[in-house]
Amino acid sequence: MSKTSHSNTLIGWREWVSLPDLGVDWLKAKIDTGARTSSLHAFGIREFERDGENWVRFWVKPWQHSQDDAIEVECPVHDRRAVRSSSGHAQTRFVVELLIRLYDREVLAEVTLSNRDEMGFRMLIGREALRQGYVVDPARSFVGGKAPRDARRRNRGKDTPAGSETA
Repeated sequence: MSKTSHSNTLIGWREWVSLPDLGVDWLKAKIDTGARTSSLHAFGIREFERDGENWVRFWVKPWQHSQDDAIEVECPVHDRRAVRSSSGHAQTRFVVELLIRLYDREVLAEVTLSNRDEMGFRMLIGREALRQGYVVDPARSFVGGKAPRDARRRNRGKDTPAGSETA
């Protein structure tokens, strides 16, 4: 994970990202240089064993104000870490490795799983991922481009697919 790229891609303090291995095309993320590892909103987190290895099963809700399109995910457990939140509360979290598409590149990142329901963003991108060739301009947003209009509206809880309900 300590691989450093000398290509410096400029990004803003918030960006649209995708998690290609999970089938998540659009997810609004906060770029957080104060956090070492990245963090993803996950719920229904359950550990299990597969072929003698520890795995974790969880659900991801890509839309901030909606229950729609929840995705069930299974990943090998990479680690468990004590993480201190911005409020000072320490919690042990599962860590998985995920491919993150940020701006025009994909990076492999360690990602902690946590309940971010009360937070403004479903994902935080931390320093370890950013160290792979990103420079943050805190005065800018969505330097990598905005998600399509329908994705942005769905993130705000509008224009849900036919037959589904917003929570």
